[in-house]
Amino acid sequence: MKRSVVVSLLTASTLILGLAGTAAATEPGDAALARDSLRSDLTGVPFYLAMIDRYANGDKRNDRGGLDSGTRLQNGFDPTDKQFFHGGDLTGLSSKVDYLAGLGVKALWVNPPFRNRWVVDLGPAGAFAAYHGYAITDFTSFDPHFGTAKEMRALVDKAHARGIKVFFDITAQYTADVITFAGEHPYKSLLEAPYKDADGKPFDLAAMAGRADFPKLSVDKSFPYKPVLASPEAAKLKKPAWLNDPTLYHNRGDATVYEGEQLLYGDFFGLDDLMTEHPRVVAGMEQVYSSWIDQMNIDGYRVDTTKHVNDEFWQAFAPAVRAHAVARGKKDFFIFGEVYSGDPELTSHYSTVAKMQSVLDFPYQGAARDFVSGKGSSLLGQVLDSDDLYTDADSNAYSLATFTGNHDMGRVAMMLKQDHPEISEQELLARVKLSNELLFLWRGNPVVYYGDEQGFIGTGGDAETRQDMFPTQVADHVGQDMLGTDKTPADDNCDPTHPLYRQLRSLADFTASDPVWKRGNQVLRLASGDVLAYSRIDRTTGREFLVVANASTAAKTVDVPVGASGAQYERIRPALQTAGITQVTSTDATVKLTLPPLSAMVYRSRTALPADASGPKPTLSLGNTTTQDGRAELVSTVPGSSFAQATFAFRKQGEKNWTVLGTDDAAPYRVYSKLPAGKLELRVVVKDRQNRLGAASLH
Repeated sequence: MKRSVVVSLLTASTLILGLAGTAAATEPGDAALARDSLRSDLTGVPFYLAMIDRYANGDKRNDRGGLDSGTRLQNGFDPTDKQFFHGGDLTGLSSKVDYLAGLGVKALWVNPPFRNRWVVDLGPAGAFAAYHGYAITDFTSFDPHFGTAKEMRALVDKAHARGIKVFFDITAQYTADVITFAGEHPYKSLLEAPYKDADGKPFDLAAMAGRADFPKLSVDKSFPYKPVLASPEAAKLKKPAWLNDPTLYHNRGDATVYEGEQLLYGDFFGLDDLMTEHPRVVAGMEQVYSSWIDQMNIDGYRVDTTKHVNDEFWQAFAPAVRAHAVARGKKDFFIFGEVYSGDPELTSHYSTVAKMQSVLDFPYQGAARDFVSGKGSSLLGQVLDSDDLYTDADSNAYSLATFTGNHDMGRVAMMLKQDHPEISEQELLARVKLSNELLFLWRGNPVVYYGDEQGFIGTGGDAETRQDMFPTQVADHVGQDMLGTDKTPADDNCDPTHPLYRQLRSLADFTASDPVWKRGNQVLRLASGDVLAYSRIDRTTGREFLVVANASTAAKTVDVPVGASGAQYERIRPALQTAGITQVTSTDATVKLTLPPLSAMVYRSRTALPADASGPKPTLSLGNTTTQDGRAELVSTVPGSSFAQATFAFRKQGEKNWTVLGTDDAAPYRVYSKLPAGKLELRVVVKDRQNRLGAASLH
């Protein structure tokens, strides 16, 4: 059915009435609908991810978790093994708060700090320790390898005193591997073995998710594998005590692939996978993570393995924990999830439908790597074009956490070496610097992975990228090359004179110096070959900030579209090169720029972009896209506008009040929303920078 006809069907039960694309006169209620695109106080804030065990050893008395003796298989401590505890702790991390403040960090994200099962001994296959914090047994106390509650609170208070917020990395759907099954236990599908209630009657777990009438379960009758606790001690190991109930886990065996139903129900690398559909689990996790807000005065959570959990859990958990924080006076409490995928349609699902505030921007990570590596700018252009997928009534892409490498996949320097095996150190350093420029000048919250500011490279992901900041004793790490320095991981590496530390500090200062990097929109101007250009336009001043980047080893001269003809632009950030013109004037709404090799530069219009002769005259139509999770595309065009903000809303036929779907501040103006069943009226209200309104409806 074509979108231009009078009646368009979104679904079998949703009817939109009206002529697509027709402008309408503004109405008295439109002023209330004309909103600003969302920004929080946290938008654009630089984050820093630190692993406690690998950062600084401030108290050697806790190296063995409080044990006076014992082997590494008992206490988990072996600083020569990259898979064991190395001695870093909260006292040590506290001693580096000034170092972090000097880097320009405004939000410190630490790995899960809670008590873990220290060692998993696989016999001939080896052993490893939970230095990373992802094998939790006790969600109510901190791991003694890291320190005490008093030491954690001291870290939080010291960070707050320096203007740094503190975030905990958390897990909500798995715990340490304590439950066992008789014999081999590969994953059993729902088709092979459906869930059964305590009476042995099969039921649909997904259909019962979060419901108050969730069926009672039985260890003997409900699961494909009967869960077994190996000893009386194991039956009391986890805290809170409700975690020791084996019927609160999926008990389907180890996942062999992380897709489909195994993604939701399989044990993740053997870890006990909680039945997050069960209302007891939802309530229990809400209580656990609400209590830490009260005890530690923390500022937010990064949530591990978000896509491994059913939507209903996040739809209950994330708003409840945030509401608890807001009630305690923490209005900017922030929860963002890890959705390990380069598909923005999937990642955006969790910040819209699943009600998470934000997610890590994996699509940006992959596209930025391609660009900086010299594989072209088209993917970054596609990432920006997909930003509207994140827009809804309470969030958008400006709160995404952007990054280039992390503790799982490895560092961007390592990835660039993989892409260019023969790369010189000089070129590698230049490409890493270009990556940093883009990271801080792109929309969202840039995340620096600890050690990147000291030139760590590494050889892979996971343990290969979790080097010690203090002098390492790991043989595989001791002699590793580092960028921008003659040091190696065998040295102490908290050097504020390192060139990458200085660059990152300058970027933090630069983006803090003008509110455009927080409140400005982001508009793609050019994505061609090795050249990328985009604008940030300040909604208050009307000035345009043009970011241009060249990932080629050769200079490039390009014509870059801008917001107006005849406007003058001055360069305000020379980035990697200082030579070249510092002021240009646009002709036919383009500027001609010569970009040095491997460079990024910022130009700013000397005055506000000119206002349009008249107010906005938008159109409204249904787009041609429906996402896999059922979100319909709504599109508004705003002819001639250099800056506008379009708020989309709907109401059911006969209703008086509108429900806002979201506000977009960069063309093409779009939202993707799940619309309710029934006859609907849609409206868009557009506000330009002069606060003039225009509107259009489908009614």
